[in-house]
Amino acid sequence: MARRKRRNHSSAFKAQVALAALKGDKTLAELAQQHDVHPNQITDWKSQLLERAAQVFDGGKPAEIPDLKVLHAKIGELTLENDFLENALTKAGLLSARR
Repeated sequence: MARRKRRNHSSAFKAQVALAALKGDKTLAELAQQHDVHPNQITDWKSQLLERAAQVFDGGKPAEIPDLKVLHAKIGELTLENDFLENALTKAGLLSARR
């Protein structure tokens, strides 16, 4: 039995099959036979469609990218706090000096 070459389906095809599965007019087995894909694959595409459906109405806005300067400043602030607390605990004898 010869192995079938791995297929890459287009996003339009995946959406079409997932929408057909959501309609519920046909069973997964019927859809799988009609589109020549495994029923588990249809279930995966259907769940992906449901998870990402809200992104359709976002207006194409990308996720907000945080400002790197603000993040670097916060890292510096936390490093200073850690150093201060480490020194204070070491002087109080609550932290071993050799760590």
